[in-house]
Amino acid sequence: MQKPEPMQKPELLAPAGNFSKFLTALYFGADAVYIGGKDFSLRRLSENFTDEEIAKAARIAHESHKKLYVTVNVFARNEELGRIGDYFEFLSSAGVDAAIITDPGLVDICRTRAPKLAMHLSTQANTTNVAAVAFWQKQGVSRVILARELSVKEIAEISASTDVETEVFVHGAMCISYSGRCLLSNYLSGRDANRGECVQACRWCYDLREHSKGGGWLTAEEDDRGTYILNSKDLNMIGRIAELASAGVRSFKIEGRMKSEYYLATVVNAYRRAIDDYAVRGAEYAKNPLYREELNNTAHRAFTEAYAFGPNPSTVSMDDSQTRGEADFIAVVLEGTKDGTAIIEMRNRFARGDVLEVLSPSSAFGSKITVDVMTDEEGQPVEDAKLVQQRLRLKTDVPLAAGDILRKRH
Repeated sequence: MQKPEPMQKPELLAPAGNFSKFLTALYFGADAVYIGGKDFSLRRLSENFTDEEIAKAARIAHESHKKLYVTVNVFARNEELGRIGDYFEFLSSAGVDAAIITDPGLVDICRTRAPKLAMHLSTQANTTNVAAVAFWQKQGVSRVILARELSVKEIAEISASTDVETEVFVHGAMCISYSGRCLLSNYLSGRDANRGECVQACRWCYDLREHSKGGGWLTAEEDDRGTYILNSKDLNMIGRIAELASAGVRSFKIEGRMKSEYYLATVVNAYRRAIDDYAVRGAEYAKNPLYREELNNTAHRAFTEAYAFGPNPSTVSMDDSQTRGEADFIAVVLEGTKDGTAIIEMRNRFARGDVLEVLSPSSAFGSKITVDVMTDEEGQPVEDAKLVQQRLRLKTDVPLAAGDILRKRH
């Protein structure tokens, strides 16, 4: 049988809410990472990056032949415009590969103040058609992050009409509002989602009242916990890499600057392996159940492919705000296996006799370790690891490397 021709790999773009997560994203195989500074980002409740950390992250990314994008995706107010212009100049001088922008005024300011800084148009701009992409191209935008409401057919039509790069979200939380432009948080709590302060009011449990019927409360319950009528399911397109790549998508984006380091490692690792498999085997990659199964190891809502294949009435998760996932984050490897011992840092309780599974970008991925001999830094035996972030020496012949993660299935 003739070996299939290799496919062109789309970029795998991962989120990072702090510097540690940035390093995790690179380690587990992201081609590019998007982050936010302390200001002008729609994830202000994340830890985010100082200017010094942004410059350092750009250097590290480039040393690894990866890219760094920075979000400047707020809807700006007048008093911020001067500072934002200065910020664009800083990002350009720091070597950032692109700024992710929503506000058309900020696109013009960036083009004027930092003409060498590439501009990616945020999904918050809800770009849904060929004419809109052509317009943004004239403004100097080199990549458009398309609205999440588009079908694969519509994405393919847009990609075929332009030489502007297209980027789409492939995994993570979605917003009930059109392209994430929400007023619910602002209305209920005074915290503006379009200024980076969303309280995720769409994840709350609601009751309903219909005033023409006497103003009484209506029964609207899926179970005794109530109804999550605005709670979107999580996007999961890991089985659709072939279709999206054929539609001309240049970059596959994972949502989650507020998510945990463990979540990030698991999801990036799954998509990295799936994309690499697709590049070799084409659409046949999707027959491997590993990729879908791997994504069940993180906390998530029910999965959906949203609008990729036409209107979908089932994008709301009525049952609950989130499910736990099938495995727990137990430890991160600080120093790899040497002379039969690795140094790890505990994250969740485990004990002698537990079976731990390796999460790694290497061939050690999926290996099992039965905890037997374990000591603290002073060499004292540890039977039950229950001290948060305790450094431990774990005896194992599995070839662990710094950055690997150990998890335990429920």
